[in-house]
Amino acid sequence: MNNIQKLKGAILVGILQFVSFQSFSQTDLSWAISNLPKVEKPTFKADTFNIIKYGAVSDGIILNSKSIHDATEDCSIKSGGVVLIPAGLWSTGPIVLNSNVNLHLQSDAVLSFTKDHSQYKLVQTNCEGLDAVRNESPISGTNFVNIAITGKGIIDGNDDSWRMVKKEKLTASQWDNVVASGGVVDPKGRIWYPSEQSLKGSTLKGAGILEAGKFLKDYEDNKDFLRPNLIGLASSKKVLLEGVTFQNSPAWNVHPLMCENLTISDIRVRNLWYGQNGDGLDFESCKNGMIENSVFDVGDDGICIELGRDAQGRKIAMPTENILIKNCTVYHVHDSCVVRSEMSGGAKNLFGTDIGLRFKTTRGRGGIVEKIYIKNITMKDSASEAILFNMYYAALDPVVLKGENREAPKVDLLPVTEETPQFKDIYVKNVVCNGAETAVFIRGLRERKINNIHLENITIQAKKGIESQDAKDISFKYVNLIVKETTPVVDVTNSSGLSFDGLKYSKNAALLFNIKGASS
Repeated sequence: MNNIQKLKGAILVGILQFVSFQSFSQTDLSWAISNLPKVEKPTFKADTFNIIKYGAVSDGIILNSKSIHDATEDCSIKSGGVVLIPAGLWSTGPIVLNSNVNLHLQSDAVLSFTKDHSQYKLVQTNCEGLDAVRNESPISGTNFVNIAITGKGIIDGNDDSWRMVKKEKLTASQWDNVVASGGVVDPKGRIWYPSEQSLKGSTLKGAGILEAGKFLKDYEDNKDFLRPNLIGLASSKKVLLEGVTFQNSPAWNVHPLMCENLTISDIRVRNLWYGQNGDGLDFESCKNGMIENSVFDVGDDGICIELGRDAQGRKIAMPTENILIKNCTVYHVHDSCVVRSEMSGGAKNLFGTDIGLRFKTTRGRGGIVEKIYIKNITMKDSASEAILFNMYYAALDPVVLKGENREAPKVDLLPVTEETPQFKDIYVKNVVCNGAETAVFIRGLRERKINNIHLENITIQAKKGIESQDAKDISFKYVNLIVKETTPVVDVTNSSGLSFDGLKYSKNAALLFNIKGASS
């Protein structure tokens, strides 16, 4: 097999799964899920290490970094146990977890990370699938075994000290208050930055990407721009996140990277709705995981499957695999559950339930997304597409802001190489969406069309109906489109092998099909 890894799985909220290739109506999801590898959970001794005994003070002012560090080190050295964060407001700098440590936040405990950026050192890490330099995460851990963050408390990243804000996303009063708080506004008067250093970083191409021959000190001039993820766990095994609320992250909230055996249960993830790059959960190159009974309400994507990016991702070739997503609720997000553009490493055996559907990539990523099974999806008030397959993803906000002028991507024919991505063999069944800009949007590449997509028992209320560009062998069975714009209901460009069985559409539609393009 060449170095283009295959994504053989099922994802998304509904139920997704990897099964043998057969009729979707005959697929036994319960059997498939029961045959996923069992996720190994960490276990801990009952010994408790209360941070108060290590000198911690709950006044919201004194930094308790050393006290928490000492408790964590002592806990690990003594074969593990529970590091207890009692009720109260605890200010702290970055925390590094350790093997056999369960960081437990009691109810009414708030762990608040300092706005003093000098407390966060620059580290070599990974950002959106590429080697990068960032500020260290408020909570991090690398190459550990048996670690957990549990309890009913709150972990707060104080994102307003890190994150830029677009004027278009605020009311006039909110914008005035942000500007009055300090920081700087860009020359166009559209974006507020918390510092001059942050603004400077935004003007640099590839800011933070680790370049050959450069060192950490070479990135100090734009340090404020290199926002950290709130929770950064890498190359660790048997990880548990349970019960805790994670909020106000400087960038992504929870980012497991190349981890194995992860259990994420009953967590709450919250960011301000306009928080850029404020993803809820980003699984990247991880194996064997469970995400259940959790709530996401963030400023960017909700649950993401990240798979490495471009040549670096194909070289590492670590797919995200054997992930079950069930009983999760996603509120205000860009994409509810998504296979992201950073998919070069592949992904397989992914399952999920109860949220929205978005597959996006672009030329240069490579990788194959195939054999994905999705069932029982409920959505309401999607700001863009209810169901989307897009191979021209350009890392833009899916909602066009006032004043933006976006041109459609240039459609051309290029040679097929290892950098050419592919979407195929995807099955979606039982979807209801009440409110969207577009019901179904499919856009493949001229040189490699999206193919063999099956949509069954779908009801969507939207402004627009179905749009298919550069696709083939797409099946629509029992699809009900309640759309406002009916000129046409279905718009087809350079696509072939589309079949419609039991299609329902709005009464008095002006035009059912508009078919164009030489290859249609």
